[in-house]
Amino acid sequence: METNLFTNNTSSSGTGSNTVASQNNATQDMFTKLLVAQIRNQDPLSPTDPSQFVNQLTQQAQTEAMQNLSTLTSANASVLQSMQVLALGAQVGSEVMVNTDTVQLDSSKVSGSIALSSNSSKTTLTLKDASDKEYTIELGAKSAGNATFTIDPEKLGLPAGTYTMAVTTSSAEKPSIDIAGKLSSVRLSATGSMILNVANLGEVSPGAITGFNGKTS
Repeated sequence: METNLFTNNTSSSGTGSNTVASQNNATQDMFTKLLVAQIRNQDPLSPTDPSQFVNQLTQQAQTEAMQNLSTLTSANASVLQSMQVLALGAQVGSEVMVNTDTVQLDSSKVSGSIALSSNSSKTTLTLKDASDKEYTIELGAKSAGNATFTIDPEKLGLPAGTYTMAVTTSSAEKPSIDIAGKLSSVRLSATGSMILNVANLGEVSPGAITGFNGKTS
């Protein structure tokens, strides 16, 4: 699958480059014709200063160079994106950590972590379902640093569904939450952005990934 993505992107980039190159050639031909016409139709008794023609040729060369640079930059960006898809595709099956405030629960346990900048004598994780019903999980005292936790839906009596999450601490800190899930697929959207599908979370952007825990059996 990844190889096809790479091939398709490269092909698309090539087609775009050919189109731009054709447009550049047409622009250059038009400029040349206009310049020749300007030279032919100048007043013989008051000829145009040759330096003006030189300036026009310089401007055309600069414009052409900018167009070529833009084409090259676009092609490089397309190749880089394809390489990113291939690199992330190689991680399919790995457990990843995702920064999020929502989680999808069924009957399976879900692991997560929070990063505390100071000690908390009382730490609470609050889950809210689609009907705004709240469920609280007491995490107890936590020291500054990375604190892990586990959500056990069966033990806590949590119905399957999507929940929003928030953590409160005794220090009034509002730490972000990372949830662990298995990376199941990587794909490109219709707009060219990468979309990752992660268990317990659904579709997430690459920027939400905070860590790779490796592949689990």
